[in-house]
Amino acid sequence: MPIAQPAPKVALEGIELRVLHLPLVSPFTTSFGTEAVREVIVVRALTSDADGWGEIVTQESPLYSSEYTQGAWDVALRFLIPALLDRHTLAPEEVASVLEPFVGHRMSKAGLKLAILDASLRSAGIPLGAHLGAVRDRVPSGVSVGIQRDPSALVDAVRGYLDEGYVRIKIKIKPGRDIADTAAVRDAFGDIPLQVDANSAYTLADADTLAELDRFGLLLIEQPLQEDDLVDHASLAQRLRTPVCLDESIVSSKAAADALTLGSASVINIKAGRVGGYLEAVRIHDLCRAAGIPVWCGGMLETGIGRAANAALAALPGFTLPGDVSASSRFYDRDIVTEPAVLEDGHVRVPTGAGLGVEIDPVALEDMTVAREVLRR
Repeated sequence: MPIAQPAPKVALEGIELRVLHLPLVSPFTTSFGTEAVREVIVVRALTSDADGWGEIVTQESPLYSSEYTQGAWDVALRFLIPALLDRHTLAPEEVASVLEPFVGHRMSKAGLKLAILDASLRSAGIPLGAHLGAVRDRVPSGVSVGIQRDPSALVDAVRGYLDEGYVRIKIKIKPGRDIADTAAVRDAFGDIPLQVDANSAYTLADADTLAELDRFGLLLIEQPLQEDDLVDHASLAQRLRTPVCLDESIVSSKAAADALTLGSASVINIKAGRVGGYLEAVRIHDLCRAAGIPVWCGGMLETGIGRAANAALAALPGFTLPGDVSASSRFYDRDIVTEPAVLEDGHVRVPTGAGLGVEIDPVALEDMTVAREVLRR
């Protein structure tokens, strides 16, 4: 599916980076650790017509990914931003080729690409959803529930999110916190749409344990094995009735194509930050849609910047499963946009304004900034 509305070139005058610390409403625990404060890099593209905003979704430590805040900060300031400023005038779809010589660092590249894309679309008055090819004005909202103190506490947490109206529940699992937790939620709430996320916590030797999850009628099991275990995921998929969904393994459209060819997954989670940007995310969507493979939009505890962009992405036609585009209040008492995403009848609206369709709250942005740097031409 081609991009619906082209984005014009921008004259890039400078790029500002900020490291933010956003306190979470409650600690978020997964198989790789616990976060109480979300550390994230916000990007501002300064152009002659309109400024654009992006988000680098790295974390403080390289636990979920090899990318992390200080590494992203360094590579962006030393290599990526200077390369973009050298070009000065460029279209959003040209950014990838400018940054291609620098190996990896997809999250850093994704944040810079989004900021330039936002600036371009704002100057042209085009909403991001319209640019990407969105077909819905709101998207069903699922919620990701971290590992709790015990199964009883998990049930209490899930009950609260169901009461708020979330249409799908995802629970985090790890060895020793899998079968009993899943059973507790299924027993408490019947046939609600339910899936589990392992964040690479298992190996193929755990296949018998993972097969026990089949009896719970799950939508999917997300990323049970390590990210480079495409062959082992294919073997595991043959042993499970529960659909296997890949997350961390899908770092590009090429990786998605390889996974589908091998039979490593029957569902794919698309995270724009992880794959290097929203235009690459659309390519993965198009690939999966042509293959009849359902996709959904994952989350990285984004601020209102990334959350708005994710809503636009999740409104594309191939996103047939509820994603992690939750209300801002799921994670933050205070966001950095003036109108944070809210839950309405189990859905989040796709912003309709130009570009991302959200405006930055300058006071909140300043209050949460712990580091700032600006590079200009």
